[in-house]
Amino acid sequence: MKRLLPFFVVFIMMFAILFSFGQAAKKGPIVDTILVDVRMQEDIGLKDTAEGKTDIFFWGVQGNVFKALPENVKSKLDVYRIPSGTWSININSYPHKAPYIAKVENKEQFNPFAIQKVRFALNWLINRKYIIDEILGGDGEPMFTMATPGQPGTYRYNLIASKLGMKATGDEAKAIKDITDALTEASNLPELKGKLVKKDNFWYFNNEPVTIKFLIRVDDPNGRLRSGRYIADQIEKAGIKVERLEWDRRKAITTSYYSNPADMKWHLYTEGWGAGSTRQWWELIIAQMYAPWYGYMPGGADPANWNYENAELDDLTKKLVNGQFATEQEYWDIALKSIEIALKEAMRIYICSQEQYYVVNKDKFIDRMAYGVGDGMNHWSLRTADIKPDRSGRKVLRMTEFSAKGALFMSSWDPIGVDGFADVYSRVLMEPMRDFGTFESPYSAETMMWRVKWDPKNIETKVVKDKDGNLVGQIPVPENAIWYNSATKKWEPVGKGKTSFSKGTYSFVYSKYHNGHQEKLADILYSIRFSVEWATKDGDNDKYYDDQYSSQIKPGLDIIKGIVINKDGTITTYFDYNWPMEKARVASAGAFWTPLTPWPIYEALADLVANGNAKSKTVYSFTAGGEGVVEPDLLNETCVQDILARLEEFKAKKYIPFGMESYINEKDAIVAYDLAINWIRKYNHAFISDGPFYLHKYDPKSNQMELRAYRDASYPYDPYYWKKLLVGMRMRINKITLPQTLDKNKPTTITVNVSVINYPKDTAVDADKGNVKAILVLPDGKEKVYIGKFTAKGVFTITIPAGDTKELSAGSYVLVIEAQYGNEAPAVETTFLVFF
Repeated sequence: MKRLLPFFVVFIMMFAILFSFGQAAKKGPIVDTILVDVRMQEDIGLKDTAEGKTDIFFWGVQGNVFKALPENVKSKLDVYRIPSGTWSININSYPHKAPYIAKVENKEQFNPFAIQKVRFALNWLINRKYIIDEILGGDGEPMFTMATPGQPGTYRYNLIASKLGMKATGDEAKAIKDITDALTEASNLPELKGKLVKKDNFWYFNNEPVTIKFLIRVDDPNGRLRSGRYIADQIEKAGIKVERLEWDRRKAITTSYYSNPADMKWHLYTEGWGAGSTRQWWELIIAQMYAPWYGYMPGGADPANWNYENAELDDLTKKLVNGQFATEQEYWDIALKSIEIALKEAMRIYICSQEQYYVVNKDKFIDRMAYGVGDGMNHWSLRTADIKPDRSGRKVLRMTEFSAKGALFMSSWDPIGVDGFADVYSRVLMEPMRDFGTFESPYSAETMMWRVKWDPKNIETKVVKDKDGNLVGQIPVPENAIWYNSATKKWEPVGKGKTSFSKGTYSFVYSKYHNGHQEKLADILYSIRFSVEWATKDGDNDKYYDDQYSSQIKPGLDIIKGIVINKDGTITTYFDYNWPMEKARVASAGAFWTPLTPWPIYEALADLVANGNAKSKTVYSFTAGGEGVVEPDLLNETCVQDILARLEEFKAKKYIPFGMESYINEKDAIVAYDLAINWIRKYNHAFISDGPFYLHKYDPKSNQMELRAYRDASYPYDPYYWKKLLVGMRMRINKITLPQTLDKNKPTTITVNVSVINYPKDTAVDADKGNVKAILVLPDGKEKVYIGKFTAKGVFTITIPAGDTKELSAGSYVLVIEAQYGNEAPAVETTFLVFF
């Protein structure tokens, strides 16, 4: 035995070394498998999570639903409480002009919401506080704009609402008077004289009650159903009859967002939104929720529909989204002007935010997962989920979604059309299977590098203003820089004399797609080429063009002045984008990454849409909702077989997408087609991407999906990479103490109690340092900032000198408290100083 011992020890050591190397080489996520199913009732989803029938209920429920659970159920749940949901009312204003009459099937209809004063009055007709207290059980905040209360910078938007006289309790008498006055004024128009009359407390048009169709989500019985019924009752108090269309999500969404507003199938819709991400800046959401160009307003930017138009709002929000401003102050000037226009137009009325409760089984997880502090559970949660292994040593995560109708998805898995992956249900499953070029941190909201890398020293911005006040770039664009020309179908030099605001040089972290397709520079160039092709209209008969796609994509493409492909495989981008508040945000605007799926899938879909002749005879369109056309769907069996047939045709022809001849040869094209074809034949779907999970199985009949870990050696991240990276400390404001009596002739001392929260563990201790400040908003809109002083653990004091308040008139003044531990998005609370 003594002679064998050294050999045994050496063997064990070698095994340990080999095992450790094997462990170090493991790539992909922490969990091995995600099993997805659906519950059709929220309370059942919560209880099944507590009982261990599922591990995570991937749905934020309202506070009153969670609080109604028995204590023995709640005790088994780990809760992530996030202010991540919002409610709003979408409004159909067709025809948006006097005499406010729509003709439907040769019959005239009067639309009261075509009148701006009637839409605007809804802000006073709706008692937001009632909805929060009685329907949400206190778990929410009133909202007047798209900006979630408590998030950084949002108080400025809400000040616009305050200046317009809006308040949480509303003013029913004022609203009814304003609506009555507006309709009375309309009734005196020559076209409406004698046709629009009021009798028996209701308005009539052509001897029929003026009636609006209100789409109310029946599949949200504890929330939007009750809220919609309350709002309907309020509208009838103003003399307008309401047809309550209590429909499920698919029918309501299809009608509200995809029907032609001129067909008058709806007037109002009870919208619900997830926050989407944690953010410090809101310009994209301003555009999304208020500007016609983005495609979320009535008509959806579909040229076949009547569309709400507002050229000024389009112009302002494009400047914001595309970095067309010189200073932070100019950013705020444009943003606040946009909000004022949007609030007065009243095409979308925000109601409230929601505190939502996400739950997991407390005993199943080793540690808490990452989540968005402003949007709740998301793909970072699944990338960092660390569940206890089963008896075989595998980590299997059972994930449950909620759907009152039992379906997993509302929107198509369309990687191209703007309506693809448009619902939270599909995005939470797509995004863990996709890696992106850059990202915003889920807890700090900082712009960070992902698959696209850059050296901050190589990000440069130079701008000046010309005599007309327009921003002009000062960086020369090399004449050999190239850009895709959709008319000639070629990459061409941009030529002499061009300048740009900014430039950046980027390298890329490539891997193989799930089907083995190796990402490389050609994939990035194809992605650019595809976007330009389908966003640019080259003549009236351009088959490779989509209006909705162009409306949303082209403004971002127009800022690009050209790219230079460097010998080392990096790309230098020249682009008109300025963001003086954050250099990384500038860098992100010039970054490109590979398509969501390999280029052969994109090309097959494009050809099916442009040239038709699908194997199934289906007519496809990237614009959803058109009559007689179907949106592509990478999970739909018929569409998948049409894609497969087109790929086989491409392979037989040795087809290379036009414009890509210099970057893709016949051999590489055939390999790419074979990989896509083999994948479809094996898995019976066409969703292929490059993230840590791949789609192993989808069963639409049982509404079940199975995601498996992508362990290929080419994948760049090991299982615990993101869990280690996405940790940090952030501040929470626990209490703000003001003097019992305020005397503007004396200094005002404010005490702020703060904690430091360990993210994502969510443990709290009294703050030992940090930055706390108060912002006093003056009547002229100017702000005065006061820096807090650390006085004890967890306590900061702020003093406003008497010299700053003694000249103020009696009244109420907004006071914003911000607290920040490091570089994360600050915690924000708003209160008021009332001087008599």
